[in-house]
Amino acid sequence: MARIAYDDSDAEAFAATRHLSDDGRAAWRQAVARHLAPEPGMRLLDLGAGTGSWAQAFTAWFPGLEVVAVEPSAAMRAHCPFRPVLAGDAAHLPLDDARVDGVWLSTVIHHVPDLAAAARELRRVLRPGAPVLIRSAFAGRHEGITLFRYFLEAVRVLDTYPSIADVESTFAAAGFATAAVEPVPQVTAPSLREAAATLRREAHTPLQLITDEEYAAGVARLREAARVRTGPVVDALDLLVLR
Repeated sequence: MARIAYDDSDAEAFAATRHLSDDGRAAWRQAVARHLAPEPGMRLLDLGAGTGSWAQAFTAWFPGLEVVAVEPSAAMRAHCPFRPVLAGDAAHLPLDDARVDGVWLSTVIHHVPDLAAAARELRRVLRPGAPVLIRSAFAGRHEGITLFRYFLEAVRVLDTYPSIADVESTFAAAGFATAAVEPVPQVTAPSLREAAATLRREAHTPLQLITDEEYAAGVARLREAARVRTGPVVDALDLLVLR
C-alpha cells in the first residue's frame, strides 16, 4: 500500500497544482532524451503515472514514442486525461516479458511497499540494457527543494523515504547497476507568491504526514517569505538512472 491512500480530493489537488509547465521541465526533457535516447517505435512505461502529465509530455516531446501508463490508484486514473491508463502496481505490471525500452517513475518510489519485488518485476518487463529513470526526492537530499525550507518538519517524513543507496542496493540484487545520479533543475512556480497561493496540502505526501500545527507553521513561514522574495521557484530533484 502507498504511504497515503489517494482519494478523489488528493487526485484533484495533484492535477490542479503539481503539473509543471513545459518550460519549467525543459531540463527534464533533456535528461530523459540523454539517458533514454528515444526513437520512434520505442515503448516507455510510465509507472505510477498519476494524473498523466508526464505521459502527455513524453508523447508530445518524442513523436513515435509509445507511452504505456500504469497507475494503481483508481482516483488518479479517473483524473488522468491520458488514455489508456492501466491499473497495476510496481510488483504486478500488466505487461509481457521484455516488452519495454525504458521505465519512468516520477515521485513514486517512496510509495512502493516492496522495492525488491518491484525491481524483479521491472527486470522482467524491460529489454536488456533498457534504463529505469527514477525522478524523486530521496532521503537525506532535501536541500534543493523549496518546500522543505518552509515546512521544516516535513524533512523528517522525507528521511523515511528510500535513500539513493537503498534503491541502488535493492535493484542491484535484481541485476541493475547505477548508470547516473544527477540533480535536475525545474521551475516549480513562477514566484513564491504564486506557490503560496496555489499550495494544496493534499497534493504533497510529506505535508499530509505532518501534524496540523506543523503544517500551519509552515504555511505561515511560506507566506511571510512570499511577501519579499521575488523570482521563480527553482527546485532540483534527483534523477537516478539504473540499467
